Amino acid sequence: MCAPAMSLEDYFSTGPRHEHKIFEAVMARLAGAGPIHVEPVAVGLFLKRARTLAELRPRDRWVNLYFTVPYRIQGERIQSRIQASAGRTYYVVRLHSPADVDAEVAQWLLDAYAESPE
Repeated sequence: MCAPAMSLEDYFSTGPRHEHKIFEAVMARLAGAGPIHVEPVAVGLFLKRARTLAELRPRDRWVNLYFTVPYRIQGERIQSRIQASAGRTYYVVRLHSPADVDAEVAQWLLDAYAESPE
């Protein structure tokens, strides 16, 4: 038997305080890109089209943003790279506040959205 889907309200009622505002900043940057399904799960929030385009995974003092884009990213903001397959790399960026969801992160999110199948 499957557990019922968790609502966003239920999800945010148990998480760290900083997470909700960071989520809102991410969603604001993706506004207008097209439809996005938000799936709250035990480890965080998955942002999806036909498949996951980004993940927000809370930590005590920040939220890790996971995403994949069709190009290589270098730079200090990238905390880690996870090679999922030959052509698919996940990047991880720490978001300490909504201000960290700046134009650079917004472009990565929009590129991740465009790369994700419908």
